[in-house]
Amino acid sequence: MFDGLKDKLSGFREDVEENAEVEEPAEQDDSEAAETAAAESQTPDQTAESDADAVETVDADDADGDAVDAADDSTDADADDTEPSTFQRAKAFATGRIIIEEEDLEQPLWDLEMALLESDVEMSVAERILETVREKMLGESRKQVETTGELVESALHDALLDVIAVGQFDFEERIAAADKPVTIVFTGVNGVGKTTSIAKLSEWLADRGYSSVLANGDTYRAGANEQIQEHADRLGRELISHDQGGDPAAVIYDGVEYAAANDVDVVLGDTAGRLHTSDDLMAQLEKIDRVVEPDMTLFVDEAVAGQDAVNRAKEFNAAAEIDGAVLTKADADSSGGAAISVAYVTGKPILFLGTGQGYDDLTLFDPEALVDSLLGGE
Repeated sequence: MFDGLKDKLSGFREDVEENAEVEEPAEQDDSEAAETAAAESQTPDQTAESDADAVETVDADDADGDAVDAADDSTDADADDTEPSTFQRAKAFATGRIIIEEEDLEQPLWDLEMALLESDVEMSVAERILETVREKMLGESRKQVETTGELVESALHDALLDVIAVGQFDFEERIAAADKPVTIVFTGVNGVGKTTSIAKLSEWLADRGYSSVLANGDTYRAGANEQIQEHADRLGRELISHDQGGDPAAVIYDGVEYAAANDVDVVLGDTAGRLHTSDDLMAQLEKIDRVVEPDMTLFVDEAVAGQDAVNRAKEFNAAAEIDGAVLTKADADSSGGAAISVAYVTGKPILFLGTGQGYDDLTLFDPEALVDSLLGGE
């Protein structure tokens, strides 16, 4: 899953390591080690003076106490600048540290931006990732025992998690804490796997001890009742449905009434596939919200749709506010653009990934696990 994006992130790490290659400091003999130990016990002014002498950053003619103090003051004044000073670089080398500079990141960051956009990551999301990576790496000083590669991985980890984990909440905890029955309505465009996702979530809930009833609010499409009835029969679930052309809000309301009367924990309501520009269908969603007052509205789309899925998520959230997203066909997606972008552009989390055809092929979305996987973990 998302193998193409994994390769591109790995390429960024290698590019930075190559560009930011730093010489190892010379090994110290015993006398130098003793001098180093003595230097560590000196005052800040004395330490700065010793470091300046060691790396020859101050000319002999200027190496008196006043010049060192002036250099020290200058260093303090520039501490907030992103561009490391000559003094900082020299001191870093003398103490066995590295500093990443702008020139080290310029080309790798450009390549990373192109890689993210090619992987269908939304533009604002790519820019946010690049900004975070730059902030965390530029001018960063690290002991050389922590490699440049480790520094890159840490920056990428934080940058990716920053955009992927937006709005994340514990879905099962919310189900457990809510008054029953919990009503969840599914929406999205035609053909992305809404009905199958409903069946999968019903099985996911059953595995955790929650009962559910299905309600077919897709009264617009011919054959919709038959499709969801087949899933209900296979799973042994009750289906609430009306004739084609009926009122979707009334169907889901009947599902809630059935659940309340029969101590069913969760109502899973299907709706007709629609575009955000379909005024009559969007009006149906508004009526469902008004009549049923669902606890959650989940947007469903295909991970393989990439940028289209990201755009649709943004449009649906603007037209009829969603609480989270389910991405189907995640196992077939190599780019990862939708998984990276949906939460950030909507402010609402990805909650589940569909990873196959079986009823058990629904995975609770874990941002930390996804980031670890993208950066080469299992």
